[in-house]
Amino acid sequence: MQDTKVVTRFAPSPTGFMHVGGVRTALYAWLLAKKHKGTFILRIEDTDKEREVEGSIEHIKKSLKWLSLDWDEGPDIGGSHAPYIQSERLELYKKYANILIEKGLAYADPYTEEEIENFRKISEEQKRPFLYREHRPENPPIWDGSKPLRFKITEPKRTEWQDLVWGDLSAGPEALDDFIIIKSDGYPTYNFAHIIDDIEMGVTHIVRGQEFIASTPKFLAVYEALEIAPPYFVTTPPIMGADGKRKLGKRDGAKDILDYDIEGYLPEAMINFLAFLGFNPGGEREIYTKEELAEVFDLNKIQKSGAMWNDDKLDWMNKEHMRLLPVEERNQKIKSKILGNPEISKFETANDQNLLEKICPTIFDRISKWSDIDTLISDGELTYYFTVPSLDPEKIMWKKQSKDEAKENLKKVLEIFESENADYQPRLMELAEKEGKGEVLWPTRYALSGKEKSPDPFTLLNIIGIQESKTRIKKAIESL
Repeated sequence: MQDTKVVTRFAPSPTGFMHVGGVRTALYAWLLAKKHKGTFILRIEDTDKEREVEGSIEHIKKSLKWLSLDWDEGPDIGGSHAPYIQSERLELYKKYANILIEKGLAYADPYTEEEIENFRKISEEQKRPFLYREHRPENPPIWDGSKPLRFKITEPKRTEWQDLVWGDLSAGPEALDDFIIIKSDGYPTYNFAHIIDDIEMGVTHIVRGQEFIASTPKFLAVYEALEIAPPYFVTTPPIMGADGKRKLGKRDGAKDILDYDIEGYLPEAMINFLAFLGFNPGGEREIYTKEELAEVFDLNKIQKSGAMWNDDKLDWMNKEHMRLLPVEERNQKIKSKILGNPEISKFETANDQNLLEKICPTIFDRISKWSDIDTLISDGELTYYFTVPSLDPEKIMWKKQSKDEAKENLKKVLEIFESENADYQPRLMELAEKEGKGEVLWPTRYALSGKEKSPDPFTLLNIIGIQESKTRIKKAIESL
């Protein structure tokens, strides 16, 4: 690691929603900067106007803000290298383009698209790779902006470089060819603009995916032409789909990162989960805060192989972060979700604060993200707390138990509930031990909840109270 201040950047293109691969790149760049008390820059690379999607810039900022990946320089904040949107920096790219022209390392491309396509066909017929430099014009016109400007590869050679994750890398001379740096519409290409911006902004470490390895020889050729030392390269492993066979991308069902916010995942959990997709500080510990991750972040511990997406692991990690929330905060969130759902709010008992407080711990045990509460409600898994459930007489019995047997056991349960002895639970358990746990506890639980899957009868009794429990047991007896 160099002695100068670490400067990283996240430079997305506004071509649609942010998905997990892009967000993890931003996270690693943020962690690296914070680890070394450096600077994290947000830059918008919007030079491909044909692919730009309206609203994407705001979406990028909203995504990073949800995860609290605050940028030190960039849109809405400014900084000494403003502006931070490439379309507002066009004069800067022209300045560097003219430097290359003066050096004899850039020239106007006089060919039409049809002519270039014809060159390609000739190469195909000759069964050899197409190289533009083999068709380079001897006397190109003066560049006036109406034609594309190409970078000139003067000496095709083997390129060697070091990546802080992958180690020593190299590519043969076939990886180098004359390429466009300024398009005929006046906008620079990615291959040129990002280099100029990284130079101007003093970026020391570039964090990006494996798809950029193949283009790195071109990037290094530009640095060499400008006589400027390149930054460090940090190549992250791909995030693979759940089957581990292909990279998870927008075309493969990768979700909008903000969908996870809508589904009720905690931003702290998402950061923790994404950090571990390709990085592990070592040891058994898996739950970290964002600040703790910055402390332990180490480029030497980023893996090369792909990291597999795992929804179950994300749910587990989210639940662990939910456990870290203060109980009052958790309960308030649960209550707000319940009261905000029309299926529950229609019941008078929904405003019973004592009832809601009793329900909260039970609901928390059954969820791994906040939207699970909506699922429980839509499945009818919570309505029995607020109203007497409908019963199917055929479901009251346990396995091969007869209706008469179930009815008799429920009568014995009712006797316990109606007795003056308030020590209901041990007496109910004593009855279950005598008559059979399934034969007593199943009819009791179903009578109280009307569901084949619900909390145990002791939990239900504690929540809805003895009077309501007696009412429901009597209803079950009558239904039999």
